[in-house]
Amino acid sequence: MLEIFKTVNNEIISTDAFEDGVWVNLVNPDENEINTVSRALNVEADFLKAALDEEERARIESDNGTTLIIVDIPVVEKEGKMNVYTTIPLAIILIKHMIITVCLKEDTLLNDFKNNKVKSFLTQYKTRFVLQILHKNATRYLQYLKHIDKTSSRIEQDLHKSMKNKELIQMLKLEKSLVYFSTALKSNEVILEKLMKYEHIKNYPEDADLLEDVIIENKQAIEMANIYSSILTGTMDAFASVISNNLNIVMKFLTSVTIVMAIPTMISSFFGMNVELPLPMENNPFSFWIIIGIALSLCLITGYTLYKKKMF
Repeated sequence: MLEIFKTVNNEIISTDAFEDGVWVNLVNPDENEINTVSRALNVEADFLKAALDEEERARIESDNGTTLIIVDIPVVEKEGKMNVYTTIPLAIILIKHMIITVCLKEDTLLNDFKNNKVKSFLTQYKTRFVLQILHKNATRYLQYLKHIDKTSSRIEQDLHKSMKNKELIQMLKLEKSLVYFSTALKSNEVILEKLMKYEHIKNYPEDADLLEDVIIENKQAIEMANIYSSILTGTMDAFASVISNNLNIVMKFLTSVTIVMAIPTMISSFFGMNVELPLPMENNPFSFWIIIGIALSLCLITGYTLYKKKMF
C-alpha cells in the first residue's frame, strides 16, 4: 500500500503528488509500488526493501545523499485469546525534501501520525519527524510493557490453583516477548547514540529537548523490560514448583482415600468367602450390621490417623 501525506494548516491531508515536504508511507509494498517510488524519488530499491525482512537489524547508513534508518518497533498479535508481543523493523528514509517510511504491517505507531494525534507534527520537518517517530516508539514499548505486566499478574493468580501447563506456556510467551523487546530496545539505543552525532542528519537546537526525551524514554523502557523479565523468570521457576506441589497434594489425598476404601473391601471379601463366622455371629440377625460397623470403625480410625499425620 502506497500513501502520501502532507501537512497543510497543521492538518494531515492525503495527496497523490510526490512534492517537496510530503511523507511517503509504504505498508508491505509490492514490486510495482517499490519501483514506482524508486523511480519517482531516485531512491535505491534495496533501501525500500530493507524493512520487508523481519530479521533485518536496526542500523543507520547513508548513500548518495539518502539516509536510511531502521529501528525495531513493537507490534501485538492475537494468538487464541491471548495477546502476543513481538517486534518488526521500520525503515525511515530521508531524501532531500521528503521522508519515506516502510513497514510490513499497517497497525503500527505511524497510525497516530496519520490520524493527526501527534502534537507539533509537520511533514516538512524531517529531523523532528524522525525524533517524533522514535519518541512514539519508546512510548509504545512502555505501554506494551505495562500490558505484559498486567497479563502476567492475571496469569499468576490462575497459577495458584493450577495443575496444568497452560498458564506456564502463557508465561513463557510473555517472557519471549520481553526478550524481543529488550533486544530491540538496546539496538534502538545504539541508533539514538549514532543519531546525536550523525553528520548526514542536521540537528536543530529546538529539537534538543525532544531528542533528550527520546533517550530517557528508551532507557526507561530498557530498564522496565529487564526488570519484568527477571520477575517473570523467577515467577515461572517458582510456579513450576507450585504446580508440581499441587499435583503431589492431590496424589497424596487420592492415596489416602484408596487406603481407607480398601478396608471395607478387604473385610467384605474376607466374610464373603465360605468360612465359619465367629460364634457370636452365627445365626445372628445383626451379623451384617456388626460387620459393617467393624469396617466403618476401622475406616474412621484409619482416616483419623492419616489426618493426624497430615496425609489428608
